[in-house]
Amino acid sequence: MKKFNGKRNNKSMNYLVVVAHPDDEVLGAGATIHKRIRDGHKVAVAIMVSQAAARQGLSSTLSRDEKEALSMIGVEKTYHADFPNIKMNTVPHLEMVQFIEACIEDWKAEAIITHHPADTNIDHIETSRAAQAASRLFQRRDYIQPLKEFMYMEIPSSTEWSVDSSSNRFTANYFVETGRKGIELKMKALAAYKGVMRPYPHPRSYEALESLAAFRGAQSGSNYAEAFECVFFRG
Repeated sequence: MKKFNGKRNNKSMNYLVVVAHPDDEVLGAGATIHKRIRDGHKVAVAIMVSQAAARQGLSSTLSRDEKEALSMIGVEKTYHADFPNIKMNTVPHLEMVQFIEACIEDWKAEAIITHHPADTNIDHIETSRAAQAASRLFQRRDYIQPLKEFMYMEIPSSTEWSVDSSSNRFTANYFVETGRKGIELKMKALAAYKGVMRPYPHPRSYEALESLAAFRGAQSGSNYAEAFECVFFRG
């Protein structure tokens, strides 16, 4: 189990958060993204599905909502693909990998945060698989540096619904202390995504999100935290 305070050797790193849908980046890592940026790191977000027509109740002003939410947590750089929503399993795997590879190369990414591969949402699964494949880009191009970190995040109302007992479910082993203010900012950013949040006891309710952050904090001896599964770390 690793608790991380946001700094390593005082060196700025380039993080790439690869998500299926707008709002996933805030749900899974919003407070961590804000903390990384505040600590001098650079964070870009790559979004695989720019539209979400199949997501019931989601705002028709999704692009504007996304900009507002990302502005709150400090993200200035985004990449957008236009893969079909809740149909990413119909897209050739290579196309998704190549999009992420292009983001890695352009951003000079040193770390990736993405979905867990045992999620229940098909777009999350396909995004994770593509990000895993793209992480090997350095083996195919000599001028690309190997990633230093690769982590999975948890998306409330989705990751915990991994009911396939044969799969390796999300295991929190890497914790970022955010403090209560970090979680409050995360929830403000989520509020910018109209139609995303739900009433309690839904996992995507404000009460549930705060409770999860409190639990992850207590689990790691932190004052509120977001949890990740560290796949690899290269020092």
